[in-house]
Amino acid sequence: MERATRWLFSLLFCWLAFSPVQIRAETNSTSENHFPLLPGLETAVEFWKKIFTEYTTSQLVFFDPLEMSKIYEVVEVGDDDRARAFINSERERIAAAHGVDMERVKAQRGVRERTMAGLQRSGRYMTQIKQIFRERELPTELAYLPLVESSFDVNARSYAGALGMWQFMRATGRQFMRVNRYIDERKDPIESTRAAASFLSQSYELLGNWPLAITSYNYGPAGMARAVEQVQSENLPDLIRDFTHPNWGFAPKNFYAEFLAAVEIGTNVHRFFPDLKIDPPVAIREIELQKSTSLGALAKSTGLTQNQLLGWNPALTARTRVVPAGYRVKVPVDSSREPIVQVAQGGPGAKEKPWVVRHRVKPGETLLHIARRYGASVQRILELNGITRPNFLRVGTTLLIPRL
Repeated sequence: MERATRWLFSLLFCWLAFSPVQIRAETNSTSENHFPLLPGLETAVEFWKKIFTEYTTSQLVFFDPLEMSKIYEVVEVGDDDRARAFINSERERIAAAHGVDMERVKAQRGVRERTMAGLQRSGRYMTQIKQIFRERELPTELAYLPLVESSFDVNARSYAGALGMWQFMRATGRQFMRVNRYIDERKDPIESTRAAASFLSQSYELLGNWPLAITSYNYGPAGMARAVEQVQSENLPDLIRDFTHPNWGFAPKNFYAEFLAAVEIGTNVHRFFPDLKIDPPVAIREIELQKSTSLGALAKSTGLTQNQLLGWNPALTARTRVVPAGYRVKVPVDSSREPIVQVAQGGPGAKEKPWVVRHRVKPGETLLHIARRYGASVQRILELNGITRPNFLRVGTTLLIPRL
């Protein structure tokens, strides 16, 4: 770095790779104490393991939500989205065939492909993520929560507005990191992990055990505290059985079971996916700005182009003109590696493939159909193509589609 710009920065640290064997041994040694398989959740965990590893995105699994070991049918539906009317008609048919009430039949699409892509991506960030949890003296198994939330996709966006690998809503994100029109650290895998560590640590302090703290990531710490008060129990299965609230539905009740499934899969990847190749770690060093600096000057001082700088710092956008003091600039240890936002959108062999593909819209296609075909999100396609009126998609239009 040039002497004239040296005063701008303070080097924080460089991430070092850990031995996968050491990491796995550490994870397995703590899982029993921190994240117990609570009585009554066994069948739910087994169910989610199958959803993550056996059933594909083209399959709808119809099962009993109260007795999740009971799978009625697995229906091949392809990758297209299925209307609620179709799903409900199938539920009604299956309920009649099995002599049960329709409420005892629920549908869940498999996510095997998504799980594999997420596990592959996780290799890029797992060392950094686990190091952050170690520094906070938190269980490293928490590093597998993004497998449930986003499949380790830094660009993931929910229909409700949750963003990034850790799926923070804007309001919650602002409590733990910078979230504004110029900088959104929800998209930064490192900063959002620090925010998640803070959130989970506070939840654990409030609720007193990890099953409740993990569930609060979906339902909210205040909601879990109300549940504990109403049921007069800190035992999650008691809350699942006895707590009543309009928002206390299938998703929050199953969130801890999904997490346990993700931990088992993540710590035993090659038992579930023997041929899956995990991406190598991305070594990043962080430089904390001591003074607000223009994006152009920052790019020049780091030896990166402005696009490369933005690629390694997904919290910044092209609208960012000045980067504030205190922001931790991410720069690669190996400058030959592709930036985070491009690598994160790649699948197997991403280095040999462009990070976007071009798709010509055919008659009858919708954005949702196109997004599912490529495994992209509708929101990302809209943003990338500057589309503001998705209902007026024209046949023959060429769309840029971000790769997973």
